[in-house]
Amino acid sequence: MATIYDVSILAGVSLATVSRVMNKNTNVSEKTKKKVQDAMEQLGYRPSSIAQSLASNCSNSIGVLVSQLNGPFYGAMMTEIESALRNANKHVIIAAGHSDEDQEREAVEFLLDRGCDALILDVEALSDDYLIALSQKRTPIVLINRYISEIADRCIHLNNVLGGYLATKHVLSHGHTKLAYIAGPLLKPDARERLEGHKKALAEHDVNFDDTLFYEGNFFEPSGSDAMEYLLKQDTHFTCVICANDQMASGAISVSLEHHVMVPEQLSFIGYDNFPFPKYISPKLSTVSNPIQEMGKMAALWVLKNVYKKPDINIVNTFTPQLILRDSVKNNQ
Repeated sequence: MATIYDVSILAGVSLATVSRVMNKNTNVSEKTKKKVQDAMEQLGYRPSSIAQSLASNCSNSIGVLVSQLNGPFYGAMMTEIESALRNANKHVIIAAGHSDEDQEREAVEFLLDRGCDALILDVEALSDDYLIALSQKRTPIVLINRYISEIADRCIHLNNVLGGYLATKHVLSHGHTKLAYIAGPLLKPDARERLEGHKKALAEHDVNFDDTLFYEGNFFEPSGSDAMEYLLKQDTHFTCVICANDQMASGAISVSLEHHVMVPEQLSFIGYDNFPFPKYISPKLSTVSNPIQEMGKMAALWVLKNVYKKPDINIVNTFTPQLILRDSVKNNQ
């Protein structure tokens, strides 16, 4: 098997020159570069990625840690991350933390052990203190869907408080004051923030939060279905259901229709995330945008700018949600 020494002898150059060619160092003439490449091709030599990373102190790989690998939310985010990095000749190593502190911590250690140049983290169970301490270590990190004031410049996040506020303010402006709320799991920061925005809008309109019309789901369709079964059994009348994401809204609407509750004629709905499918269901779901694809791309650009020193990249840390108005909220005035 050919070695780097064989390449240097055949090309008639030093080992250092071969190393510079392999690592795409610009301080090599085109003539010398061609001699080395021709020697590598003639010998069938393929540079070891491990050797290259040791020589350059750069692995050209980025660790990506997400809560889960399935579903439209994380798939869209990972697609944009991988695409942006691949276009820059970088590669991703993906791990899942499953919203569990021990598994998230193990995944971080796994990615660090792989020599990743940076970590892109979408984590929910790890504490702020752990992430602040991690940010002070050798491997740079950037967070998606999480805001920590002490490391704000490393956070790519959505203003979820504003998003929750916009959804509730919209239905209140349409005369709905008897509101049910299906939350995401409150261990997750984004679920807590959306609920905070909901309560802020209620307070501004002097509408009380009704605990009997509150259900904590898990962001998946079945929990939206379970929530709707629970709400329909309550004695309290309500005219609108605010859902912390579109998947739970879809499950809730399905159960409503099974119970012969007409949507939106008898019961209005609004979701959150603006996944592709809400505009194809009937009625088309009003929702709040969550540009997770753009946030994923921005995290990748953060790495390219701050780790690989790519110039002329503007970083947006905070994204602003927008109302997406369709057919699922009836004017109740």
